Amino acid sequence: MARKLPHARPVVGTLMLCAGALFGALYAGTAAHAATYNPPIQMTKAGVEYMSGGIGHDEAQLMETVEPRWPASFEFAVKDHQKADFAADVRVTVRNAETGAVVLDRVDAHGPFMVARLDKGRYQVDATLAGQTLQQEITVNGTGPAKALFLFPAGTDMASNAVAPAAR
Repeated sequence: MARKLPHARPVVGTLMLCAGALFGALYAGTAAHAATYNPPIQMTKAGVEYMSGGIGHDEAQLMETVEPRWPASFEFAVKDHQKADFAADVRVTVRNAETGAVVLDRVDAHGPFMVARLDKGRYQVDATLAGQTLQQEITVNGTGPAKALFLFPAGTDMASNAVAPAAR
């Protein structure tokens, strides 16, 4: 006849408690990760990395935090009387100002902020929203991010700006 050990139940109970605590910690870590969504870093056929986002408070804070680590940053907004509203789904093309080579070819900024890992040099940047294109030149010099704000005029219809995904 098998002899029962008096301490077997506390060991099983302790194991169950530890497993529950581990599962809870893993679940909490997954939930925290889901709450801080990180927009994906994309790469063009030309080998240029970029990231766009900033929709929602947490994502906007993230984009502002990472901006200083990228050589170029762009912000998109629509003038709305006395203030400006953030714009999303802006189509962006970046050309080397010296050679005319396209380094970002009609990529879609899926939020009001975009950062790009551009080499040192001068670039012509085209930003298109609802059929209106704004142009700016930026210079990436390696001492900090080159920044450009694209402020579209009041009345730009962002709702009709459904863009098809660009080839990357």
